[in-house]
Amino acid sequence: MNSAKFPLGQIVATPGALEALENAGQSPAEFLSRHAACDWGEVCDEDKQANDEALKTGVRLLSAYHTADDSKIWIITEAADENGRREATTILLPSEY
Repeated sequence: MNSAKFPLGQIVATPGALEALENAGQSPAEFLSRHAACDWGEVCDEDKQANDEALKTGVRLLSAYHTADDSKIWIITEAADENGRREATTILLPSEY
């Protein structure tokens, strides 16, 4: 993830997301690298703009992607703490939010 534009912190994933990725034959790293490079995936233009602003303000970041077998996954990086650190990034299914 050499092109990361922000730190992901601890990376965690829900069992449902891991199962969806396994079923699609894809790695979490594929989507995490896109998220960290500010490729927000399949979110609306308003959410893309909100993410771009969040890089400056420190609020949470949300990306949405489809796996090869058309399962939708989300990646959420938590808001930065008072020291500007983002503690965690979670891969999950929208139904698990």
